[in-house]
Amino acid sequence: MSIQSESVAEEEEVEEETGFNQLAQNPPAPADELFDISTTVDPSYVISLIRKLLPPTMNNNATASSDDKILENKCHIMDGSSSNDHENNATGPSVGIDSWEEHGCILWDLATSRTHAEFMVQNLVLEVILATLMVSQSPRVTEISLGIIGNLACHELSRKQIANVKGLIEIIVDQLFVDDTPCLCEEFRLLTLCLQGSEGVTWAHVLHSENVLSRILWIVENTLNPQLIEKSVGFLLAILETEDDVRALLLPHLVKLGLPNILVNLLAFEIGKLEGDERLSERYCVLDTILRAIEVLTVIDGCAQELCSSRKLFSLLGTLIKLTDKTEVANSCVTAAVLIANLLSDSEDLIIEINQDLVFLRGLLDIFPFASDDIEARNALWDVISRFLAQFQQGEMNAISLYKYISILASKSDLIEEELLDHQLASSNNDKTTSAIRTAAVSFRTLINKLFSLD
Repeated sequence: MSIQSESVAEEEEVEEETGFNQLAQNPPAPADELFDISTTVDPSYVISLIRKLLPPTMNNNATASSDDKILENKCHIMDGSSSNDHENNATGPSVGIDSWEEHGCILWDLATSRTHAEFMVQNLVLEVILATLMVSQSPRVTEISLGIIGNLACHELSRKQIANVKGLIEIIVDQLFVDDTPCLCEEFRLLTLCLQGSEGVTWAHVLHSENVLSRILWIVENTLNPQLIEKSVGFLLAILETEDDVRALLLPHLVKLGLPNILVNLLAFEIGKLEGDERLSERYCVLDTILRAIEVLTVIDGCAQELCSSRKLFSLLGTLIKLTDKTEVANSCVTAAVLIANLLSDSEDLIIEINQDLVFLRGLLDIFPFASDDIEARNALWDVISRFLAQFQQGEMNAISLYKYISILASKSDLIEEELLDHQLASSNNDKTTSAIRTAAVSFRTLINKLFSLD
């Protein structure tokens, strides 16, 4: 959005004539907080935009708390009026909803810049948004407010200040109960950013109530909007990947409320979309995020057992591996292969689920090109292939099944040879992977020998 500085000369003249004495009654902002950041936009213009976001009503009645009055006084300074004037003009700045949205969207864009963000925070934008969220009945106003804070949270200093504004974290978490998809998308984006920062534990303490976590999981499980699924599951992934203190506060409650099963059900829904005629590019990143969350869960103590014994999950991953066209969901297929390796390492009996499934074997081999830069994934692929071949040899085999098996391996011989060569040239070989490759090689020779013996 192209932003041009507005002239504030007329506004300043009016203030000089009618409001200078009243403004002087309020304590001035500290000198070190005024215009100490150079911005590419006129500072007066930014301040005027913040002032125009002030809520239309800010009553200073006898029942207001001391914290409310402190906030109100700060906002009066921004508004350029005294408390007496405010009592006589309870409607506040005469800014319509359309104008509010326009000014808010400009600040939303400006907040992407670290310099502008810090300047906005110094000039009470967080306090103004807090006051707005406390009275807002407009989903669009709420969305813009959360969007502004979300952009501010992209910058370390501004993000820290969000946690320092009393009551702001609580009012932000309360927005989880708003039934509006755009608002919730901005909400989860903001929560994800803040949870990953150094103030994550502070946020976790507000989030850890069963009521809030149940609401989060309800949204994850019931929304049909791809963007909201991605944002909400991305938030859960942030919990799983964040520091131990945050995870310890939130994960046990989430698991108790059914997180593992919810993720498996979500995976089933997304894979169903892939198998049908509804392949949409906007859903690919959703699938990838769900798989990454499940992958992290499978290596966390206390969560792995439930997932690793899930035949439903194993079957879904197999369906993904066996997709004929993997190009558009390559990352998800690679993650699925790693997940299968994780599941088999904890529940070896699951290998029976894919016993003599030649389409599964072909699917595994097709994934190697997509994992060329991912050593962990290539190791996982070899581990699964070696287990698969070993299991295949234990079953009943006839000439036809052996021929089909070896035909698949022969059709992928160049790929297998290249992979083996890459492994030999790797600077650091994994002992486990080396063992898996040797097992696979022995299995190849054994199968060929059996084919000849049957002939």
